[in-house]
Amino acid sequence: MDVLDDYLARVRAHGAVFCSTVSVPPWGLRFTEPAPLALVALPRGTAWIVPDDGPPAELRQGDIALVRTRQPYTVADRPESTPQVLVDGADHCTMVGGPHEQGHNWRTAGRTIGHPADSTTDLLITAGYRIGGQLSRPLLDMLPPVAVVRPEHPAGAQPPPGPAALLSLVTAEIERDAPGQQVILDRYLDLLLVQTLRSWFDRPDTPAPTGYRALADPDIGHVLRRVHEDPARPWTVGSLAQEAGMSRTTFARRFSALVGLPPLTYVTQWRMALAADRLRAPGATVAAVARSVGYTDGFAFSAAFKRVQGISPSAHRAGPPPSDTIL
Repeated sequence: MDVLDDYLARVRAHGAVFCSTVSVPPWGLRFTEPAPLALVALPRGTAWIVPDDGPPAELRQGDIALVRTRQPYTVADRPESTPQVLVDGADHCTMVGGPHEQGHNWRTAGRTIGHPADSTTDLLITAGYRIGGQLSRPLLDMLPPVAVVRPEHPAGAQPPPGPAALLSLVTAEIERDAPGQQVILDRYLDLLLVQTLRSWFDRPDTPAPTGYRALADPDIGHVLRRVHEDPARPWTVGSLAQEAGMSRTTFARRFSALVGLPPLTYVTQWRMALAADRLRAPGATVAAVARSVGYTDGFAFSAAFKRVQGISPSAHRAGPPPSDTIL
């Protein structure tokens, strides 16, 4: 396990909402109840994502965008195009474009809506994620409202393994009806999200989650993986330095430079993120969760949790889930 593995542990595509839309310009889809995280891909044509709370973002053919907002937004061939279809949180697509079509379900087959596909139509694929718990929050918080990932290969060249290759598989699967399709699409969506996030966070001009870029360092990356694999181990700067094969001073300096936090601060923050999720599990107790993240002293655990999370463990356990989380 590493930083990205754990951040995505509960961002799953089980029962994912997949929909492809075939449209002749001008066209527009209005997402009235967006998922906490959505993926918008454009295998053919051009489009714009127009959030209610931000500037429009252009999509060119082959682009993939991650949309991180709970405010309604529109995807259209041009920013000024009027939406013809409303999409609610249950993946119900309703035409609103004309007096004879209003209220009708605009679906051609399976998960595809719109016009018959040909060379004059644009093809849009959208997918919504269901998010459980808080482990994904450090990663999601680093995303802008709209993050656009473009294919990095010359026109006409074969796309390298990554988002572009996966998008072609998704495009082929989503336009057909076959047994087991939902399971296949769920797996594709998991893979497509990871590949798209990799492409986004690998850009030098984008901020990444704490520790993400340090994974590329063989020594510090190894230590991060060990902490994530075994958070309950009684880690000290000395034992972490031993894992890295360095002196304490050299390790502490290098870890802080690459990760952006001192070693034990990182360990504590990761433990408290795990604890926040585990406290919400059915039947969880504060004492059991404390032990699972390396604390035998309940008072020390409660103090650390309140320092990091801003709330006591018992209050967190009893409180409602975050507003952008579906458990």
